[in-house]
Amino acid sequence: MNSTVNGSSESSSCFALLYSTASKIGVTVTYCLIFIVSLVANSLIVTIVYKTPNLKKPINYFIANMAFSDILSAIFWMPLNLSLVHTNSLLIGGQLGQALCKLVFFFGNVSLFVSIQNLILIAVDRFGAVVFPPVRHSSDPN
Repeated sequence: MNSTVNGSSESSSCFALLYSTASKIGVTVTYCLIFIVSLVANSLIVTIVYKTPNLKKPINYFIANMAFSDILSAIFWMPLNLSLVHTNSLLIGGQLGQALCKLVFFFGNVSLFVSIQNLILIAVDRFGAVVFPPVRHSSDPN
């Protein structure tokens, strides 16, 4: 359903983008590489922090949380972007498609904001570590 408001057309899909065939190939390859690297690398970070006892510190939990947020971001944004590149719409129509469109953007934005929050918390944690260094006792080996 298209409607015209002030000379502009509005599509009922989430977004309408036009790509040439070469652009579609380039964008698809790029998104797939980013998706795979993001899933593998961030999964490794989360797994290593979870399984290594020496890494169970607040700063590493912030990093693992940000890695998990990046995994969710890749899961929500990359398939959406690929479907928009190739079909100019979500692959599911009707009310379910409209609900999924809103949910994908909501969860994608939430994961983005969680990543930003983690960066801020890491900066605050490092600031505290530099300005107020931990007191070392003479009996500590480190």
